[in-house]
Amino acid sequence: MTAKTVDIDLIVGLGNPGADYEQTRHNAGFWFVDEIARLKGAHFRPETKFSGDVCKVNLEGRDIWLLKPATFMNLSGQAVQKLAGFYKIPVENILVAHDEIDLDAGTTRLKSSGGHGGHNGLRDIIAHLGKDFHRLRIGVGHPGSKDKVVDFVLHKPSKEEQMAIEDSMSDALRVLPLLAEGNWEKAVHRLHSS
Repeated sequence: MTAKTVDIDLIVGLGNPGADYEQTRHNAGFWFVDEIARLKGAHFRPETKFSGDVCKVNLEGRDIWLLKPATFMNLSGQAVQKLAGFYKIPVENILVAHDEIDLDAGTTRLKSSGGHGGHNGLRDIIAHLGKDFHRLRIGVGHPGSKDKVVDFVLHKPSKEEQMAIEDSMSDALRVLPLLAEGNWEKAVHRLHSS
């Protein structure tokens, strides 16, 4: 059996634009792509035609677009569709990094395809592009009650949670070269065993 090859051409970080949301759990996807850009010495710039902030980085000899939609979470699919359509990036070559309440802070997981799990950013991307994109699920913890989810994700994590989230994102950053090489299964194995 051959290993699954996945060519990532676009990494989308989900979040809400603006200073009011910058430090909230819902912006974990933004934090992740910001860190990729920082490590690669790249800088995001606003691109009106893509309804977001974009930059390009080189990972293992592969040029990969980074996108932070400026549309607010519930309309993320518009920005992803615009950039993917313009550069003719197939949906299966997209990795979406997002906050995940069903994982503890400090846990990060890769996933191929699937539903939205109640996440409005994923819901909108699925509505625009279908479900066959890949996900980097960044655990932010759960408030304990479904009624408290919105308030929970729109607030800042505790110092301990923030440190745990940053550690787990570092684990994900370490498998990025494997993802850039197309070695999905090895990346999943390494991340999920860290």
